Amino acid sequence: MSSVPDGKKLVRSPSGLRMVPENGAFNSPFSLDEPQWVPDKECPSCMQCTKKFDFLTRKHHCRRCGRCFCDKCCSKKVTLPRMCFVDPVRQCGECSRVSQKEMEFYDKQLKVLMGGGTFIVTLGTSEKYETMMCRLSNNHRYLFLDGESHFEVELSRISSMQVLTEESTPEGGNCRASGMLLHYKPMGSQDPKQLRMEVAEDKKTASSWLAAMHKGAKLLYEARDQ
Repeated sequence: MSSVPDGKKLVRSPSGLRMVPENGAFNSPFSLDEPQWVPDKECPSCMQCTKKFDFLTRKHHCRRCGRCFCDKCCSKKVTLPRMCFVDPVRQCGECSRVSQKEMEFYDKQLKVLMGGGTFIVTLGTSEKYETMMCRLSNNHRYLFLDGESHFEVELSRISSMQVLTEESTPEGGNCRASGMLLHYKPMGSQDPKQLRMEVAEDKKTASSWLAAMHKGAKLLYEARDQ
């Protein structure tokens, strides 16, 4: 399935123009659905400052949460890649701050994840291990692991993700990421599998990859809970 190209299409919603996969099943696991807007009749006043709406004070909906605000409380237009908007969209103060924080992940961490890192990989409780390059697919839906063999893990089928750490100095104190433990269900199976990844020779690159994956996991679980 990972080899199927993901076609894109431009759609117009009440919130703005969005570039989305032609097949909804190919959405990025980090993406969020557009919220339902609070109906106009249910918001006679701003949901932030409580200023009443009238001919001069118009109501605006935040594109991220769908709540209703006056122009002052919902004036910022911020990029929102998690909903695939083409242009920056109007958001309330709280949502705009969250979206701006997420931009670091989309601007920097995704590139790190797609660039990959080298790890010593062990499947299940086996004593066999293999040095593999692990990277995120371009559509963000799979982890590709390549060494003498190749296999893939679909992010949507990962049930838990734990970053492993070790003390960075003999004296203790600071800790650094040394690996990751994943539990996932392979395609076509409900039996969970375990995947252990430990940093190989290029520790700096692998540690950066683990840090980026840790940040991505937070967005992944947030999208599931939506």
